Amino acid sequence: MRLLDRYVLRNFLEPFLLCFFGFIAIWLLLDLYNNSSDFIQYHTPMKMIARYYLSQLPAVVLLSIPIGLLLAILFSLSKMSRHNEIISMITAGCSVVRVLAPLIVVGALASVVSYFLNREWAPHAEGVKKIMLEAITRGEQRAEGRLTMDGYLFRNRKENRTWFVQHLRLNSADLVGVHISQQDEAGNIRHKWYALRASYQAAKHQWTLLKGMQVDLDEKGDVVKIDSFPEGFRIIPGWDETPWRIASGQLEAQNLSIDELRDYLKGNSDFPAVQLASFRTNLADRFAFPLSCLVVIFIAAPLGIVFSRRGVLSGVATSIFIFFAMILLRYLFLWMGKGNHIDPEAAAWLPDVLFMGAGMFLLYLRASNRELKLAFWK
Repeated sequence: MRLLDRYVLRNFLEPFLLCFFGFIAIWLLLDLYNNSSDFIQYHTPMKMIARYYLSQLPAVVLLSIPIGLLLAILFSLSKMSRHNEIISMITAGCSVVRVLAPLIVVGALASVVSYFLNREWAPHAEGVKKIMLEAITRGEQRAEGRLTMDGYLFRNRKENRTWFVQHLRLNSADLVGVHISQQDEAGNIRHKWYALRASYQAAKHQWTLLKGMQVDLDEKGDVVKIDSFPEGFRIIPGWDETPWRIASGQLEAQNLSIDELRDYLKGNSDFPAVQLASFRTNLADRFAFPLSCLVVIFIAAPLGIVFSRRGVLSGVATSIFIFFAMILLRYLFLWMGKGNHIDPEAAAWLPDVLFMGAGMFLLYLRASNRELKLAFWK
């Protein structure tokens, strides 16, 4: 690493770390202010409070990285510009792109880190937060990390099978209070199963119904046969439902990891496009959002390099305006994608593509020593 790269990185890393940890500290104080009364009222142990905040840390870090990058780049480059250090580097034969090269590398590394956070930990944070806060308000000393559902209805359109489950727990292989109806192609109910409990064996791809009965019906709906097993069990192979697929119909797309979103889309491919749009949009956003760290570099860096005090203020204001415009446009496109108004993949990627193009254009102008206002007149 050249001396120039180390100098640029040192000027950047100090304000970045201050901004990054500053935002985390602000979030921590605000969250403690909102929830401290519950922690005190329900005598929540410190171990559970620590678990709660550790579970939220990936989501907070994910949001703090691009903001920290923006402010640190603006501060470091504008400071170097005021001291004429950028001009000295350019005069010594370094191009603007060469000066910004270590910052572009930092942006790429930040995008990689954000991707791994956004793959599973950050999406799960909101769901874990809800579960733990509910456990705290109930006075429980520990929170179960699994979602429970009561009175849940699931429809398998491919197989014309409907499940009603009295109680289920996500990531558990057991369902409690099961009523299953099997229809024929004409929509007539031909078989019904009732069971106190249903258990799924993933290795054998089969269901075991415990303590229940099977009812066979004819086309008119009259009972033909009743086969009870009040103390035994009934093994049913070949069904493509799994406990996770049954529960996934009530899950919120923004709280699912990449693998869970893929499983949902694969297992529920027969759902209408409107119903799947939110999951497709969030899946694409898992990959698109981390790229915003690199986009921030291309937006802020050219505007941070200025050669007058007036230009410093203008560049800072412009870059902050563009950054918040990018956030607003991102949420607008995501809303349109989740509503199936535009293609979900396009909704996730278009903001990054548009603002990356704008950032590269700004970098081109700065590298050629041209002002943005002049570019429109030439």
